[in-house]
Amino acid sequence: MTKSINLNALQIFAMAAELGNFQRAADALNLSHGAVSQRIKGLEEALGTRLFDRAARGVRLTAAGAAYHDEIAAPLARIEAATRALHEADRPITFRVGPSFATRWLMPRLARFRAAHPDLSITTDVQETALAHPLGPNELAILPGELVPKTRDLELRPLVELSFLAVCHPDLPRPPGALSLAQILALPLLQDAKRRWEHLITAEGFPGPATLLNFDRSALALDAARNGHGVAMAPRHLIDDALAAGDLVTLWQAPAPTGEALYLCWTSEHGRARGLRRTLGWVLAEFGQPPL
Repeated sequence: MTKSINLNALQIFAMAAELGNFQRAADALNLSHGAVSQRIKGLEEALGTRLFDRAARGVRLTAAGAAYHDEIAAPLARIEAATRALHEADRPITFRVGPSFATRWLMPRLARFRAAHPDLSITTDVQETALAHPLGPNELAILPGELVPKTRDLELRPLVELSFLAVCHPDLPRPPGALSLAQILALPLLQDAKRRWEHLITAEGFPGPATLLNFDRSALALDAARNGHGVAMAPRHLIDDALAAGDLVTLWQAPAPTGEALYLCWTSEHGRARGLRRTLGWVLAEFGQPPL
């Protein structure tokens, strides 16, 4: 009759097999060398075969031990991931997003998120520069490509190609009818830290003069536009709601694709956690993207 195998003993065996040393395995698992050695010996007795060849400088898997490790490594990893997912289920989901995205896209949709997932809590972490450290459990980021680091453990899904529109309050004083770009550039222009109006003025060779009001964030430039102070340029995903509500109207749209995109990011190590996966699915659906 086969003896029962203790899961803890399997985890200790897997760690010792990966590190090739009982003491290093003990240190990694916060156990004593004796406890590791005893558990491995008990596992060998239960299996009726020797798993390691012992030597003064460490241990080496026997042929049987190597074959056994190959078979159990993947199931143990799945058990660990499933256990971690259960522990992470009650943690809030953290959105690491830019300040304007948080204000103009996420906040207006919180009621929809709560209605769809009443059991999930969220928090926001404003991200104005590239990710400085890896995304942790129950964390996702929504960032333009220029702020997404190139790391192997980061999962990415493009959400939308950035297209920019010039918008203003419906009652902003301006010439009647459709305006040429030169007429728009002659209006008070509201720009954020990206200075897209200045780049457009240079590219078009506009002789001026142009009235520029500068803000450090897109959300502030859009607030100024909604209050009738001029024409703002912003990505469509930040202003769709205001356009639909009639708070802003479009005067001009960039004719060529920018080649820039907005990305949804998460760490592959934590992507199986149920709460995070549901939240990722919600974001994708809001952008009209297929599920994971």
